[in-house]
Formats: sequence, structure tokens, C-alpha cells
Amino acid sequence: MRTITDTETLAEFCARAAEGEYVTVDTEFLRERTYYSKLCLVQIALPGEGEAVLVDPIAGGEALSLEPLYTLFRDRNVVKVFHAARQDLEIFWHDGGVIPEPLFDTQVAAMVCGFGEQVGYETLVKRIARGTVDKTSRFTDWSRRPLSDAQKTYAIADVTHLRVIYEHLAAELQKSGRTAWLGEELEVLTTPATYMVEPSEAWRRVKTRTSSGKFLALVKTLAEFRETYAQERDIPRNRVMKDDALLELASTKPRSLEDLSRSRMVLREARKGPIAEGILAAVAAGLEMPQDAWPKAPQDKDRKEVNPALADLLRVLLKAKAEQEGVAQKLIATSSELDAIAAGERSGPALKGWRGEVFGTDAMRLCAGEIALSAKGSSVRIVEL
Repeated sequence: MRTITDTETLAEFCARAAEGEYVTVDTEFLRERTYYSKLCLVQIALPGEGEAVLVDPIAGGEALSLEPLYTLFRDRNVVKVFHAARQDLEIFWHDGGVIPEPLFDTQVAAMVCGFGEQVGYETLVKRIARGTVDKTSRFTDWSRRPLSDAQKTYAIADVTHLRVIYEHLAAELQKSGRTAWLGEELEVLTTPATYMVEPSEAWRRVKTRTSSGKFLALVKTLAEFRETYAQERDIPRNRVMKDDALLELASTKPRSLEDLSRSRMVLREARKGPIAEGILAAVAAGLEMPQDAWPKAPQDKDRKEVNPALADLLRVLLKAKAEQEGVAQKLIATSSELDAIAAGERSGPALKGWRGEVFGTDAMRLCAGEIALSAKGSSVRIVEL
């Protein structure tokens, strides 16, 4: 195992990598004490039995720039292979303003190929690469140096087994004609907006039990302050205030430090100084927000509007279609999407693209009474009406 800690060596390696068809990539990072993930290690492997290296931004310090790696990520002649890529891509987007393309995510590909929902890397290593993963270093502190041999061995295995997994899944997709399906699934991962959290939209992440516009106005201004404060100081949002404290503040509406001191859930350090000032300013802004600017709760379908019998039939159809196509059910449609269809929704993702071909068209026909479902033994058949 070779560890790269300087820009020149990284540039030489990336130049060789650019000559191949693909590279496998993984990262180790920490996020417990920061808002943005702290990149601790990058693992990269070349095709087949090619070289696999560790890139150490911590040990390298100022001697290492990741720009040669980002240049490789921009090279559209080389496929960048990850497993469960979202958190890795978020790091590269925030650190370097780059999203690796073209991208291949083996977790998503495995779902398309019928390996089940959210299949883990260890499962794919066992089933495809016929190998094992040493899990002893999984929860170590990747920011501490020097790295142990056990840590390095664990880290490098994440990209060496990935080569076999990628080649197998890519061949399966090609054979089944589903390569385009994977492309549709990866559009979200390769869209920069996926990794951008706008403070003004942060309130949507807070779960509330009320749809009161007046209450949501306070949730919005408090969540916006929390997100902005956490981003600017690169600290976890829960270090500013947790969701339960935010909801308490939206309910009690403190107007002064004395009012704030009575809060049961606000952290002690948030009852004074800049956080306290920000909370009081956010509450004031929420109270002053004009009614026509109040946020509106997402319009979830009322369960009373859902035809329960139709929803059950859609679940049976989904299960039959998923088994027939060898695709994970959750990848085609979620339970809430089925309820939305049963309540009259006609524009959801389950009705478009490859999902529409596999499931959506027949789902619409079932809703319209054009087909029925018939059970024969352990199988379900579609009956034309």
C-alpha cells in the first residue's frame, strides 16, 4: 500500500489513472464535530490488478493539493466508481466544487440488478467478489495520525474489491439493457443542488405536527438562523440548537434573555452571547412576518383521501412487477408514492421514465379499472378487463 502525501506524486498517479477505463474511489471522513464533513483519506484503485493507493490530505497538509484528483474527476473518458456515493460526492463538491462524472454507484446498480434495497458493500463483496471485509477499523478516528496498518488495510479493501463488483454489475446492466436505468437514478447524485442546503429552506427538514402558518413562520426564521450560524462556523447544527429546542422556541416565543433562560431544551451556551441574540432576532422576525409570506406545510395526501383497497392492490402489483423484473421494490416506488397514486396523484416519479415502463403504466390502468390482478399459486397475473 502506497500513501500519497504530495501534489506531484498525486498528479503522476492521476495521469496514469486517466489512461484507464475507470477508477474506483472511496473516502474516510469525520462529521461529528463539524457542519461539513472533514476529509481524512481518499482511496483510489486502477482497473484489474492495477495499483491502489491512499491519498492522505492530513499528513500531506500544505504539500498536497487535490486538484490533480479533481482534474481526473472532470475527465469524462474515465468512469468514477463509488459505493453509496452521496456523502463522498458531497465532500468533493464542497471541498473542490467538482462532482465526478461519469459516475457509477454500485449500490444503486445493485438495486437495479435485483440485489435488494440499499444493499451494503460487505454483502456485494461476499456475493460478487467472494471476499470478506475486516470490520475492526470501521469506527476508528480517521483524523488521527499515523494511520495503523490495520486502518490502511481496511481502507484499501474498500476500492480493491470494488473493481470486481463494478465489472460484474456493469456487465449485468449491459446484458439486461438497463444501463440507461442507472443513468436516470444517478441524475440526482450528479446534480449540485443535491448538496446545497439553503438556510431559507432549512425549515422543511424540521418535523412538526402543526400546519399553522404563524407557527411555521417562527420555525422558518429559527431554522434559517441555525443553519446560517452552523454553516458560517462549520459546527453541527445541533450544537446551535436541536429540533426539539427549536420547536419549543417557536411555541414559547421568547422576547428577552430572561424569557430564553426559562427554556427547558435550549443548551446552556445558547442562552447568552451570539446564539441567544440570533434566537431572539429570529423569533422577532418570525412574529413580524406578514401573513402572506407565511410558509405552507407540504401538502401530504390526507389518509382519508387514499383508497385503501386500491393502495393494497398497487402494493401487490408493485411486488409482482419487482419480482418479474428482478428490481428492488423501493427503487420503483415507495409506500408513500403508492398512497399518493391511490389518492389521485398522477405526476410522481413512479409514473415516469423506466419506472413508468416497468410499473407506472399498469398502475394507471389498474386505477382506471382497465386491468385486474389474479393469483395463481405463488404468482400474480394481470387480467385485462
